Amino acid sequence: MSSGVVPPDDGFFPELFGRTRSSAVHLEMRDGYMADAEFDRWLAEGRPARVDPVPGDEGWMSTVAEAVGRGVAVRRARIVSTDPVSAYTAWLHAVTEGFNVAAGERVRWLPRRRASMLCLPGNDFWVFDDTVVWNHFTGDGEWLGVEMTDDPAAVAFCRKAFHAVWEIAVDHRDFGV
Repeated sequence: MSSGVVPPDDGFFPELFGRTRSSAVHLEMRDGYMADAEFDRWLAEGRPARVDPVPGDEGWMSTVAEAVGRGVAVRRARIVSTDPVSAYTAWLHAVTEGFNVAAGERVRWLPRRRASMLCLPGNDFWVFDDTVVWNHFTGDGEWLGVEMTDDPAAVAFCRKAFHAVWEIAVDHRDFGV
């Protein structure tokens, strides 16, 4: 299976999580993604250190919680610049405990300077068991869509890249911004 870049519908990720049996890992490598009203509100509120979920987050959180409840290991690693972190990275950090971790994800952060010797793909990705989902973005961080493959070489490469990051990354609770 291989597909071109397509914008997924609302059921895309819940369907992938629903059929995943053992592992879903996500590697994020950008310092900024599409800004939204919640990010703007966080800035206006003085950049609080913790942000609780907002209406609309329930779908993602229940999808992850259901998968974790079935025994799926859901892990997310973020490679970020830290001298200093971008405002967007600080916001991600503020929402992670109440959103990602609360849903059951394990999250780690890797300062970009520690990733220099790692062999990494050119795009953010998910690996759901034996399927890679590449996330494609514009230069400004707007999400273009996804591209999927079950090519064994791509799956092995992404697993290896994620593992390399995960092994040297810092647990969310120990990563200060």
